[in-house]
Amino acid sequence: MSSGWRTCSYLLAIAAGFAPFAATADEPVIDVEHYRARVEPDLATRTVRGVVSIAFAGDAKEAVFDAGELEIDSVELKGSPVPFVREGSKLRIALPERLTRRSTLQVRYHGAPRFGLEFHPDRNEIYTIFSASQWLVSVDAPSERATLDLELVLPAALVVAATGRPTSRKPAGDGRIAHRWRLTTPAPSFTYGFAAGRYTEARNATAGTRLRFLSTDLRTDELRQVFANTGDMIRFFEHRAGTEFEGDYTQVLVTRTIGQEAAGLALLSEQYGKTVLADPTAEGLIAHEIAHQWWGVSVTCKDWGHFWLNEGFATFMTAVYLGHRHGASEYVEQVEKWKARWEKLKAAGTDHPLVYSAWSNPSADDRAVVYQKGAYVLHLLRLEMGEDAFWRGIRGYTRANAGRSVDTNDFKAAMTATAGRDLTDFFARWIDGPLDTGPLKPL
Repeated sequence: MSSGWRTCSYLLAIAAGFAPFAATADEPVIDVEHYRARVEPDLATRTVRGVVSIAFAGDAKEAVFDAGELEIDSVELKGSPVPFVREGSKLRIALPERLTRRSTLQVRYHGAPRFGLEFHPDRNEIYTIFSASQWLVSVDAPSERATLDLELVLPAALVVAATGRPTSRKPAGDGRIAHRWRLTTPAPSFTYGFAAGRYTEARNATAGTRLRFLSTDLRTDELRQVFANTGDMIRFFEHRAGTEFEGDYTQVLVTRTIGQEAAGLALLSEQYGKTVLADPTAEGLIAHEIAHQWWGVSVTCKDWGHFWLNEGFATFMTAVYLGHRHGASEYVEQVEKWKARWEKLKAAGTDHPLVYSAWSNPSADDRAVVYQKGAYVLHLLRLEMGEDAFWRGIRGYTRANAGRSVDTNDFKAAMTATAGRDLTDFFARWIDGPLDTGPLKPL
C-alpha cells in the first residue's frame, strides 16, 4: 500500500479540529448570486482587511452571512449605511425594506483570523484553509452557490494561485500587486481559496486543461515528477463521471496542510510532495483532491449532514484510480481497510447512518463513517448492481447534478433508476442505518 494513500486516510486523524459549519435552520431566505471582493492580507501582522459586494436575491427583511471572527467596519445598501449586529460568527443585516429583486450589499471588514488563513512570514507564504468566511464575508452553507470576482492585494514578489482564472495584474502601491481572479461557474464558498508565496512554478497541459504546479521547496523538474499523473487522473475521472473538467487546474505545495480542495485548485503540503517525489506510487491524496472537482465541487452535498456524498465519493474514486494505475490488488487493499474500520465502528457501538441530522464537532469515528464507511458502501453497491449498471448510475448521477447541491435521496433515485430494480433493502441496510444483518458478500 502506498504511503500517499496512508496520507489520505490520515486526514481522519489529524483533521479533528475541522468541522464544516452546520446548516442553520429558519434563516431568512436569500440567494447569493455573486461576490466581488478586494482582499488585502498582511503577512507581517497576520491580519486581513477587505471589502466585498454581495449580489443577492430573495424575499427577506434580513440578510444573514457568515463572518468567522472578522470585525465588521460598515455595511451599505445603495450607498447608504444599514444596521447590523453580530451573533457569534453570524452577521445579521437589517434591510430597510423587504427586498424581492436583486440587490447588492457592500461589507467592509478586517481581522486577525485564527483559522481560515495560514500566515508563514518566515517563508513569505499565505494560503487559505477550509472556511472562506474567515477571510471573506460569505455564506458557508454548501447549498449556496455563487460566482466570484476576487482581487488579492499582495507583495509584488509573491506568485499567486486562486479559485477561477486570472484576469488582470496591476500595481496597487507600496510595492504590492492587485491580482484579479474570476470564477464564472457558481460554486459553494467553501471551494473558494488562494495561495501566495515565493513559488517555483511548472506548467503542463492535458486534453485542453492547463495545469500549473507550485512549490517553495521543489525545483521545476521535481514538481513535474510529483504531479506526473495529474493529467491521467483528470482524464480517468472525466470518464467515470461522464463529464469533462472545465477550466484550469493548479496544485500548490504549501507549508502545512492536510489537503484542501477548491474550485480548480488543490493545496497539499510540501512534505507530502517530497513523499511522492521519493515514492511516485504515493499519489492517493493527489487523486483524492482531483476527484473532488466532480464530487465535492461540481456535485456538492446540500448540507453537511450529507457530507459523505463529498468525502465518501472522493475516497472511493481514489481507490478506483489507484487500482487502475497500480493494479486491482491496490483497490482490494483499500476496500479491506475500509471494511476493517467499519467493523471497528460496529464493535465500539459507534456505527452511524451515512446521513447525519447535524454535523457539528464530529469525532474521529464520525469522520470514519463519512470517509471510509461511505467509500465501503459505494464498493458494496458496485457489487450489488454489477459493473455496467453501477458505472452508468454514477455517470447519470454526476451528469444530472453537475453544478447542483444534492442530498442522499438524489443519489438513491439515480442509482435505482439505473439498476432497474428495487434497491430499498440495500439502502436501508447500508445508508439509512447501521444494521447488522449477517455476513458480507466476498470481494
